[in-house]
Amino acid sequence: MNLLIRILVTSGLVLLISHFMPGVHVAGFTTALIVAIVLGLLNIFIKPILVILTLPVTILTLGLFLLVINALIILLCTNIVGGFSVDSFWTAFLFSIILSLSQSIMNGILGEGK
Repeated sequence: MNLLIRILVTSGLVLLISHFMPGVHVAGFTTALIVAIVLGLLNIFIKPILVILTLPVTILTLGLFLLVINALIILLCTNIVGGFSVDSFWTAFLFSIILSLSQSIMNGILGEGK
């Protein structure tokens, strides 16, 4: 049940952020739901591999390179999910930061951080 709530919250946030942020386009709630699921899967399977491969750069930048990895995950998601598009790398970069912060806030509100 906890996973379902997180997916629904993430899809709502994706839809909300795309409504206010130019350069991010989502066709509808169903597409946002698919984006949330695909982002979750990419974060589980692909992100750890990218983090390990770029560990020296991540250490050198004191962890800031993880923001670049998040943006690359968003861009990869745009290639997988039809109806979801991000115009540029910098838009994906900003979108990933806003989405991460929004998810942290929502997890704090819903009490899922325990």
